Amino acid sequence: MPSQKQLRWSELKVGITVIVGSVTLAILVFLISGTSGLFTTKITLVTYFDNAEGLRGGQPVDLQGVAIGNVKSVRVVPGRQLDPVQVIMRVNAQYQSFIRKDSKALILTAGVLGESFVDINSKEATGPVVKDGDELPSSNPPGLQDVVRSSNTTLQNVDVLVKRADAILAEVQNGNGTLSKVLNDPTMINKVNAILNEVQRLLNDVSSGKGNIGKLFADETLYHKANDAVDKIDRMVDEINQGKGTVGKLLKDDQLYNSTNLTIAKANKLLDDLNAGHGAAGKLLKDEEFARKLHNTIDKLSAIADRLDAGEGSAGKLLTDPAVYNDTDQLLVETRTLIKAVRENPKKYLTIHFRVF
Repeated sequence: MPSQKQLRWSELKVGITVIVGSVTLAILVFLISGTSGLFTTKITLVTYFDNAEGLRGGQPVDLQGVAIGNVKSVRVVPGRQLDPVQVIMRVNAQYQSFIRKDSKALILTAGVLGESFVDINSKEATGPVVKDGDELPSSNPPGLQDVVRSSNTTLQNVDVLVKRADAILAEVQNGNGTLSKVLNDPTMINKVNAILNEVQRLLNDVSSGKGNIGKLFADETLYHKANDAVDKIDRMVDEINQGKGTVGKLLKDDQLYNSTNLTIAKANKLLDDLNAGHGAAGKLLKDEEFARKLHNTIDKLSAIADRLDAGEGSAGKLLTDPAVYNDTDQLLVETRTLIKAVRENPKKYLTIHFRVF
């Protein structure tokens, strides 16, 4: 029978064996699996940012939300003013074909208060596949601090508006201004109540059919008239569709359409003839010789009118000389006197005397 010491030693050896096996198995599983496994092939990628945004070594690297590696180091490189922060990433090689040389590296935050990580965006990338040691362009999105800084102006404007609103409310509470009088003046309230009562009374009259508006809403005669008018319009449209009446014939009569079409065709032909200079009217419009003659005639008439207006010639004197006008007027007066005398005593002027020598 084994001793107590031998039993304890056997138990200790079994426990040590189990512990060593478990630790070895856990280490192997940890090293072989995942993106940080010991036997996983990786490539190194470099990018530069203007601000690390809290990024540290060991933080994850994602490809459009999928974990593909980790950040190896984050440091400031001297000599780069715009983007001095160098980020070296170790990425699983099995995702190498999905990353292009023009893929954008961004620093994002897991949630509002989560840790920062690098996300590689290849949605719009069209360049060749990256190689070990390539540099990716960076594109920093606005961070929380940028949002806070950009919202400072808005917050200041809101603060100014709040202060102005507070000042207006203080003035109203102190009884200053028109708004305060409107809110605190009993006379104004009474006027508003009177207006509301009048509106309510008007609505009651309309509901009960009183007044013109009430009759408009409550009288069924108006409805029947409107219904009859709609029926008449409907019958009129049916008659027009059937070709009845003048409008119906105008729309449905083929002969009228043909006549109209023929008239339009003749009118078009007439216009074409006029444009071509055919016929008397066409020559009148297109003959340049006739146009010159007409222009000369108009010039001569204009010259004659100018001479008449200037009083030249017999006709001009007749139109402009006062003496001619006076003599003509005197001749007409004497002619009327002579005619009147002949009518009064025709024997005196119409008697014929014969003398025989």
